[in-house]
Amino acid sequence: MTALQLLSGDAQTFLAKVWASRVHVHHADPERLTGLLTFEDVDHLLTSTAIRTPAVRIAKDGTVLPASSYTRSASLAGQPLTGLLDPRKVFDLFDDGATVVLQGLHRYWEPLGALVADLELSLGHPCQANAYLTPPGSQGFAVHSDTHDVFVFQTHGSKVWEVHEPGEQRTVVLEPGVSMYLPTGTPHAARAQEAASLHVTIGINQVTWKDLLVRTLADTLDRIGAQHLPAGYLDDPALLADALGDKVVELTSALQEVDPTAVAESEARRFLTGRTLWQRGGLRDRLAVRDLGDTSRLRRRPGHPCVLLAEGDRLRVLLGDRELDMPGWLEPAMSALRRRTTSFRPGDLADLLDEQSRLVLCRRLVREGLLEVRG
Repeated sequence: MTALQLLSGDAQTFLAKVWASRVHVHHADPERLTGLLTFEDVDHLLTSTAIRTPAVRIAKDGTVLPASSYTRSASLAGQPLTGLLDPRKVFDLFDDGATVVLQGLHRYWEPLGALVADLELSLGHPCQANAYLTPPGSQGFAVHSDTHDVFVFQTHGSKVWEVHEPGEQRTVVLEPGVSMYLPTGTPHAARAQEAASLHVTIGINQVTWKDLLVRTLADTLDRIGAQHLPAGYLDDPALLADALGDKVVELTSALQEVDPTAVAESEARRFLTGRTLWQRGGLRDRLAVRDLGDTSRLRRRPGHPCVLLAEGDRLRVLLGDRELDMPGWLEPAMSALRRRTTSFRPGDLADLLDEQSRLVLCRRLVREGLLEVRG
């Protein structure tokens, strides 16, 4: 099941009828969502790790509290460390009604990192994960709206959400197993009930048409050049107006020559080479790959894309965080690996590559992080 299916229920319907247009509530298998970040997980992060700001912030009555009210300083190998969480201060604030916010969890909590990576592949938009731990009966923030789309889901306790849609106010109760999608600008507020509440917010930092058009326009302007404005236009603005008219015509003509297909491919390449991907087990794999043989068991690393672009006699492989350049004759083998959804052995490629070639390919893909060694 993909991340989008888990959060929305039906990925195809969501993309066609819900995306960027309306609020959507979905009831999922509670265990699939609660296992991504439990109350015990948050307790561990707050008390047993060296977590620091800005990975944590605390808010009360709609106001973000100064970091000095819940952090401390220390040293490591003689070097100062600042912004370390002080659990006692955090607990005192929590008891007094403050909400603890864990920020950027996709960068340091693997289950949410994997969820975010998979969701990004379905949407084509960068995503991030925050979590909100709220005391019983408290409300961290007043009614507000976000500048990006969000998925929210409950993993502990329950929260009553006040959601403002065009022409109506809607009440949604989030409890473990319930997720909700809110488009950009949807006013909302949430209050915990009789138990402490923990919910996760997946923020979708959408790429807009404006973003794409600005990039396209910038490339076109670079081709036109950066000539000086005409001297003397302060005394005679007509000099500037006439020249500007010529430049607008030149720009319009240049934009007519833009290849939409090439722009789309460039945008996809930009996205699929700039992500931050989890490499859990990567060190173990670097050691195991030395003894990789035809019967070794391999698997595509979850959440890692593999997009193939044929360019003449070369094959470009987009892996999410990088781009590989390969000989074009490897395309059949790479396509076979790309389609693999279960574990396999290098020997399974025997009808496409000789033994030496398939082992060289598989070893490289393990080192690049696309494949992981399973045994």
